[in-house]
Amino acid sequence: MTTFRIREAAELLGVSDDTVRRWADIGRVPTGIDGSGRRVIEGVDLARLAGEIAASQSAPGTRTVVAESSRNRFTGLVTRVVKDTVMAQVEIQAGPHRITSLLSRDAVDELGLEPGVIAIASIKATNVVVEVPEHRSNRAG
Repeated sequence: MTTFRIREAAELLGVSDDTVRRWADIGRVPTGIDGSGRRVIEGVDLARLAGEIAASQSAPGTRTVVAESSRNRFTGLVTRVVKDTVMAQVEIQAGPHRITSLLSRDAVDELGLEPGVIAIASIKATNVVVEVPEHRSNRAG
């Protein structure tokens, strides 16, 4: 199972380490201890929390766009994967942004995408490419 240290979880959620520790202390997110004796959060629990946080945030107000990019990369947690025989739907929660991508089932299987895994959604025009960064928590074991 994929796990994240408190610091990593805080970075992905866009909050401080202390906030994640407080949430863990009050039971908002369950934690465990890794082989090094550090407090960790399972990826699936972190994905659930990211979804809760995003759902509770109101949409930002309308603002004037002063610059834009044709290529955007959103690092987040996979929160949902639905597969059929050929295609798959992957949802990534990147801070307050929920990104959905349709890709081949083979690609999802090869990337090891499942709830709780960190992934990057690269967006250019109408195409969304899902990448998996090199990260200690993505390794099986």
